[in-house]
Amino acid sequence: MESDFWQQRWREQRIGWHQPKVNAWLREYWASLELPPGSRVFVPLCGKSLDMLWLVRQGHEVVGVELSPLVLAAFCEEQGLQAEQQEEERFVRHHAQCIHLLEGDFFHLRPSDLGKVQGVWDRAALVALPEPMRGEYARHLASLLDPGTQVLLVTMEYPAGEMEGPPFSVSAAEVQEIFGGAFHVKLLETGDMLAGNPSLRERGLNRLVEQVWQLRRF
Repeated sequence: MESDFWQQRWREQRIGWHQPKVNAWLREYWASLELPPGSRVFVPLCGKSLDMLWLVRQGHEVVGVELSPLVLAAFCEEQGLQAEQQEEERFVRHHAQCIHLLEGDFFHLRPSDLGKVQGVWDRAALVALPEPMRGEYARHLASLLDPGTQVLLVTMEYPAGEMEGPPFSVSAAEVQEIFGGAFHVKLLETGDMLAGNPSLRERGLNRLVEQVWQLRRF
């Protein structure tokens, strides 16, 4: 899945994964990570997620990475953020208040680009990737994090063949397989979410389950 694919989706506003409000799972389970105020939180493939602003309101510093400059510009404009830009070796850094937005490819990230991260919020990154890339994503994420770093992860699962992703279906077994070699993996909740996703019903889904996971790097 090439970068042009995502750039085109954003240009055409085919962004069914974007949520116009703060994610309910984030509100419910973020406190279970017990991160102190001032912790740095990483949001991979952040888009223009309002979750980042919510995390800032909880007292955190947020670092997001996003491939599309159009998306980052739209986020800053919509939220009234006056972002300073800085050219770096692999990224353009947009900095506004307690938010650092890195314009570039997640897979090019190094730990020095993020700084010391204490938490990760992933609602839309893993499920955005096709199966051949998800193992690589998990390995690269692990390489960026120190032992003890926690991840709050949301995945979705739906019947094979009912919808062509993204977002993609990710089974519980796959989560254990791709993350279990570097993280303690704990399932927090499973919820039937089809009723709350009319756009996905319109794409042919008859069943949609979301799962919330807490991961801890070891």
